[in-house]
Amino acid sequence: MRQIIHPGPIAAERMMAVPGEAIPMRFTLQQGRRIDEAISEGFRASGCIGGFVAFVGGKCEPFKYVMPAASPDGRHAAWYSDTFQPDGVVAIHRACAIVGIRDGGPFIHCHGVWSTREGLRMGHMLAPETFAAEPIDVSGIGLRTATFEAMPDGETNFILFEPVQVTGAGSGNSYVRAILAKVRPNEDISLAIEEICSTCDIGPATVYGIGSLNEVRFTDGTSITSHATEVLIRRGAVKDSDGHLEARLEVDVVDMGGNIHSGELVRGDNPVCVTFELVIAPA
Repeated sequence: MRQIIHPGPIAAERMMAVPGEAIPMRFTLQQGRRIDEAISEGFRASGCIGGFVAFVGGKCEPFKYVMPAASPDGRHAAWYSDTFQPDGVVAIHRACAIVGIRDGGPFIHCHGVWSTREGLRMGHMLAPETFAAEPIDVSGIGLRTATFEAMPDGETNFILFEPVQVTGAGSGNSYVRAILAKVRPNEDISLAIEEICSTCDIGPATVYGIGSLNEVRFTDGTSITSHATEVLIRRGAVKDSDGHLEARLEVDVVDMGGNIHSGELVRGDNPVCVTFELVIAPA
């Protein structure tokens, strides 16, 4: 399987997983609000500190985003494009935001697919610089006893989300148990999810998340040669297959040329490029 070399020492722990009390969430981002602020307010109102939300449509203006790009130096194995700010209203088709904290405050990591005046685009939404142009419904899973915290990652030389438990949080009366997880570079994403579910004693599950893959192999035989990509899990599930767990992931992917690809990932042949952040809930 393909390998990507990052500048720092390889971390011994290739996957991190933290369980937490979780509740289903649905709320509305108010018109005129910054996306990160509006999502954070919805989480606070539910007593949650981390998790994810999926956008159910919605329009934004102004809107800023970046796409994957080659690194301009040896400090990183991949990087980001210049910032894009499309003219006019941008319509979101699909987007997923991982919710956590950075430097003690709320922080949002969001990948999605959207329409601009120039056509369909995909990338990494800059949530602090993007505003809701209308009320936007979002739904997801919020956790009361765990979150993602942005921390320096020595292997990749990025600031990346890591799952952490939070002491003193939670009600003790949760609706569901969910797992927050991170997968490091060069681990196949499907096999990693299966191992996380097995280790955390979760059987069939629903999987949500975003991240990056080093090239991509789809089950229909098509592939992407870009070593840096941005990925959104469109539909993710872990199912029982003849007594063992098997992950099936349908994804949207944007490559370094801005091309958008969609399909089901080949299990065992899709290694993580920089990181992958996941929320896994029992089916």
